[in-house]
Amino acid sequence: MVRNRMLERLSTKLLNVCIASFCKVNKLEKAESVIIDAIRLGLLPDVVTYNTLINAYCRFVGIDAGYSILHRMGEAGINPDVVSYNSLIAAASRNSQISRSLDLFDEMIQRGIAPDVWSYNTLMHCFFKLGKPDEANRVFRDIILGDYTPCAATFNTMINGLCKNGYTENAFMLFRKLQHHGFVPELMTYNILVNGLCKIGRLGTAKRIIKEIGGSGYVPNAITYTTVLKCCFRKRKFEEGLELLSEMKSKGYTYDGYAYCTAIGALIKIGKIKEATEYMVQLMKTGIKLDIASYNTLINMYCKDGKLEEAYKLLDEIEKEGLECDKYTHTIMIDGLCKAGNIEGAIRHLKYMNLMGFDSNLVAFNSLVDGLCKVGRIDTAMKVYKSMEVRDSFTYSSLVHNLCRIGKYRKASKLLLSCLRSGMNILKSAQRAVLSGLHYSGFRGEAKKLKSKIRMARILNH
Repeated sequence: MVRNRMLERLSTKLLNVCIASFCKVNKLEKAESVIIDAIRLGLLPDVVTYNTLINAYCRFVGIDAGYSILHRMGEAGINPDVVSYNSLIAAASRNSQISRSLDLFDEMIQRGIAPDVWSYNTLMHCFFKLGKPDEANRVFRDIILGDYTPCAATFNTMINGLCKNGYTENAFMLFRKLQHHGFVPELMTYNILVNGLCKIGRLGTAKRIIKEIGGSGYVPNAITYTTVLKCCFRKRKFEEGLELLSEMKSKGYTYDGYAYCTAIGALIKIGKIKEATEYMVQLMKTGIKLDIASYNTLINMYCKDGKLEEAYKLLDEIEKEGLECDKYTHTIMIDGLCKAGNIEGAIRHLKYMNLMGFDSNLVAFNSLVDGLCKVGRIDTAMKVYKSMEVRDSFTYSSLVHNLCRIGKYRKASKLLLSCLRSGMNILKSAQRAVLSGLHYSGFRGEAKKLKSKIRMARILNH
């Protein structure tokens, strides 16, 4: 009798291992057929069997399919446990069905199933996703003050949630407090905190955390460095960013496409096209598969360097890779063509952009207006300007500057004044260009009146 029970337990364990293997590789039909065969042989599945199915159906089919397993468990006389509901709650959370996660948590309580720390971790995550950090904090306090043993995931969820909800300072204080009470952070914890600090611009503190990581026995990874790298470039601290990139290289980290393209984009912004090209060559040698954002960065580099043929080659490569150009790709090309003086090419590309279903955006129109002005086609530029549904300070500043450049100061003055009266900001340099032009062209009275009107417009718009 005892031997039969041991064999039965062993057989159920083997059944579950087999089911788990099929579920792991998304062969759910085979998993189901194994269960049917086992039942025919008199071997009944247990709660572990069904929990494995719930998890697999939630991941590969959908939460409704996972939830339907509960009904099958009931028919088999097996009660779901906390693992069953944790899988369902987590699946709903992953699919952004936050209210359903909360409903499932309530259902679990109503069925008399006691939540564990993983249930509460997911509940915290849900409240943070709903933008309810106070509710999440209450759950966290329940874990800390209750009979539960918080794990690293508990602290990571709390710190990450606080950062994403705009409470990075609180997350940092919590982090230090936990350390004081003996919490040993994982590398993931450090990375979460570094990311949060970078997003609020605390670059110096983030860099100190990197040094702290080294002293804790961990080694900062590519994620750590890339996060800080992005912050350096966003804050226009290009030299610091490039130094960090060199440090990554010296430590043997494999860059991802994002790190390369971030560096290339930053170098382009400060006019270091040669250095940007060198990084691009390195990127091409790595064989990293690029996304459309990375291609846009490279196309922008070629356009800035006047290498339009190379830019067009990248457009062909994008198509070969099965990717689709977005509106930024086309805008970059239009700007590049305008900068190169190929206005007809820019107009054709703008038409092509519209033909492909993209709305011509403000940046593309601004590039075209500026390009037309630069080649002396000011009347055409004015027509494009009048056709624009949306304009910004760059639109007006570009036209005003270019009208001044060809000596049409009175026309520039009218445009400047209408812009200011509408509440639009315009570059101070454009204002100075008009006033100086009127003054030195003999229209000193008009310059004086315009200066007074500019002052009045500023007062009214304050």
